Amino acid sequence: MDFNFNYKKKKIELEVKILKNVFSQALGLMFKKNSPVLLFYFSRFTRQPIHSFFCVPFVAVWFSENKIVDVKIIKKWRMNIKPKQKFNKLLEIPINDNNFLIFSDESRKL
Repeated sequence: MDFNFNYKKKKIELEVKILKNVFSQALGLMFKKNSPVLLFYFSRFTRQPIHSFFCVPFVAVWFSENKIVDVKIIKKWRMNIKPKQKFNKLLEIPINDNNFLIFSDESRKL
């Protein structure tokens, strides 16, 4: 599925794999060396933390509806990672995905 959003005055369109059920969301990027960009949908707004155990580094982009509320570069083996505000969508872009370059300013923090 295509997912569109604006980031730093640029329109971004990504091919994503949607994760709606609890099991697929719990697994996310864990144990995957090559993964598509993942889009998590939540039934309500939350500040549920994420972690990066058994994951490649990735960019996390949290959305409230279609507005970005936070963007973070997530290194390996981190826990209790939360955005600044409540969200209902989460985009995870693995560092080995070409779309990671969209966030090149943030990637320098790795």
